[in-house]
Amino acid sequence: MEDDGGERSSYVIGLIENRAKEVGVAAFDLRSASLHLSQYIETSSSYQNTKTLLHFYDPMVILVPPNKLAPDGMVGVSVLVDKFYVTVKKVVMARGCFDDTKGAVLIKNLAAKEPSALGLETYYKQYYLCLAAAAASIKWIEAEKGVIVTNHSLTVTFNGSSDHVSIDATSVQNLEIIEPLHSNLWGTSNKKRSLFHMLKTTKTIGGSRLLRANLLQPLKDIETINARLDCLDELMSNEQLFFGLSQALRKFPKETDRVLCHFCFKQKKVTNEVLGADNAKKSQSLISSIILLKTSLEALPLLSKVLKEAKNFLLANIYNSVCENEKFATIRRRIGEVIDEDVLHARVPFIARTQQCFAVKAGIDGLLDIARRTFCDTSEAIHNLANKYREEYKLPNLKLPFNNRQGFYLSIPRKDVQGKLPSKFIQVLKHGNNIRFSTLELASLNVRNKSAAGECYIRTEICLEGLVDAIREDVSMLTLLAEVLCLLDMMVNSFAHTISSKPVDRYTRPNFTESGPMAIEAARHPILESIHNDFVANSIFLSEASNMIIVMGPNMSGKSTYLQQMCLLVILAQIGCYVPAQFSTLRVVDRIFTRMGTEDSLESNSSTFMTEMKETAFVMQNVSHRSLVVVDELGRATSSSDGFAIAWSCCEYLLSLKAYTIFSTHMDGLSELVTIYPNVKVLHFHVDIRNNRLDFKFQLKDGIRHVPHYGLLLAEVAGLPSSVIETARNITSRILEKEERRMEINYLQYHPIRMAYNVAQRLICLKHSSHDEDSIREALQNLKEGYINGRL
Repeated sequence: MEDDGGERSSYVIGLIENRAKEVGVAAFDLRSASLHLSQYIETSSSYQNTKTLLHFYDPMVILVPPNKLAPDGMVGVSVLVDKFYVTVKKVVMARGCFDDTKGAVLIKNLAAKEPSALGLETYYKQYYLCLAAAAASIKWIEAEKGVIVTNHSLTVTFNGSSDHVSIDATSVQNLEIIEPLHSNLWGTSNKKRSLFHMLKTTKTIGGSRLLRANLLQPLKDIETINARLDCLDELMSNEQLFFGLSQALRKFPKETDRVLCHFCFKQKKVTNEVLGADNAKKSQSLISSIILLKTSLEALPLLSKVLKEAKNFLLANIYNSVCENEKFATIRRRIGEVIDEDVLHARVPFIARTQQCFAVKAGIDGLLDIARRTFCDTSEAIHNLANKYREEYKLPNLKLPFNNRQGFYLSIPRKDVQGKLPSKFIQVLKHGNNIRFSTLELASLNVRNKSAAGECYIRTEICLEGLVDAIREDVSMLTLLAEVLCLLDMMVNSFAHTISSKPVDRYTRPNFTESGPMAIEAARHPILESIHNDFVANSIFLSEASNMIIVMGPNMSGKSTYLQQMCLLVILAQIGCYVPAQFSTLRVVDRIFTRMGTEDSLESNSSTFMTEMKETAFVMQNVSHRSLVVVDELGRATSSSDGFAIAWSCCEYLLSLKAYTIFSTHMDGLSELVTIYPNVKVLHFHVDIRNNRLDFKFQLKDGIRHVPHYGLLLAEVAGLPSSVIETARNITSRILEKEERRMEINYLQYHPIRMAYNVAQRLICLKHSSHDEDSIREALQNLKEGYINGRL
């Protein structure tokens, strides 16, 4: 496989649907040789679930069948790709390529684990669409890349997203998880305004990709989350372990995870009969991978030494499964028999080319030794030529750089050039403060040097055939090593580094319960606190007996920041990282939904209100009792009566579930919910009014506080006539007077139910508390007295 270098996407996705609103997805990762299969019922006519998955995988190619089998009212996946993924290469494959029977057979043969371990037999009958998509993906990769996937080398996962939190693509954008909102306004220097870029201090490409995947799909398994948190506990308390792991991980090449591709994919033609440039390139890539693997295996002993004393389960398990595994020593010994021990992975182009040419020990292949001599002779001739030009044209600062595309070329600072360059110098190009050029002699030597290097690569690959076949037998061990290094990179260089770079105790470990409350004390916004040193911390408390918070306050008082902040803290906690708060206990969330500020969507012919309603419909159709729902200003884009009615009814629907909901609004009428429903709590952001000016405190306080006529104050500042403002004040005061009378009646009517709910909430908290028996007895006695005396 050719290098798909950098952090560019390496996913090829097969996508197919039927008329029953089912969608099958097969995502093949060329970089890590893994296949992720998903099949689900698309609950949204705008394909929100499919968009979420595509946003997660960020594919480079999407494969779709030609005919549209779209359900009624839906556009079809082919049109969806055309509409929303114009920058992604779309390939229409014949319907026959999407063959579920062939897909099942392929996965049975290619999967690293036994089919029974994957549940293939039961999966095949029920989830045929994703197997059809898998057949098309594998067929396209083998045809397009000219490879054969090695048997029992693929890491296959079924229904991969069911073990993780689902965050739809709109919410990912609203919460600024990967990219900041309005990044075009903030400029490139404000990349840190997203959670991903704030945490992205990883050293490897695989580590940053794993971090991105975790942020888009956090964990749901408490055991795995706690294992990561235990690991962080030890890293934070054991300085020697933290710095030791940082040093050990630096010894591994940045592209370690990519090395697998060359052992999971076999070129269709690996003979010395076809000696083309393309073959030389593929051979060079294979040699590079073997050198990279050798360098990685030589770094393992240092990692083993550091991990030996680790106490937590995660690091101890890595030590036992990787560092103590004899297979890595066997692979290293086999490589040592063929590869020269002085050869190391190099990033400088010419050094890397030389290392690849001299990778195999001398004397193993006569033709290889001849090709090497030619390579050395031409390299020496090129350097002698450069010396000759320095003396002949009196250019002491003449340099001889090298790059993979051009080979050797000549470079000289602009200030050294007086007048015109000699006519011998061709292909003259100004580049920064230098001038680049070449000569016919140099071009000729470059061709010979490249040809000799290509001959070296192909002969080297032939010498390595036996070694590569032997390594392929243990390809699952290399997959394990790559996964472990990516995980360690994320835990040490991202999570632990971020926490350690903050003042002591700024980040604390979150606690998890199965069905307990969501309580976070003195929480801060993880992104904004790094920009604003005086960030004001706020708390939250949600439980089954009080599962909805309505947050009120004027514009710019901090409502949207608070909503975003709580979602980001839940995501941080569920990827196994500490959170910026004094204390936190959480119930594991299965989905996060957000409905935040929008604008007209001209592309889909939707007004602000229509876009708002589509997003709200998606939330209502997919919300479960373990979801976290965050709604910022619902219903303000239409008439006030309709908007209020929709917001009220949505609140009532969410209250009927056990989902935790945070709802911010300007509509004072919504606060009336608290007088009817005992599981609603109203909070407000404190604002002082001085000399008709709003002084924002950004502090969240209990209860309803009407900031009198803050809209009118802003209107007055904007310059509306005083008579208009005075009339508006009179109208507002009459409306408020009626509402206050109605709320007082409701409060008296529903007070007994509210008291009972308050008792239930206290009992739930005591159930999940860690107090001793005497303290709990005392708390129960106080609760009983408070209830009898009506003080709750």
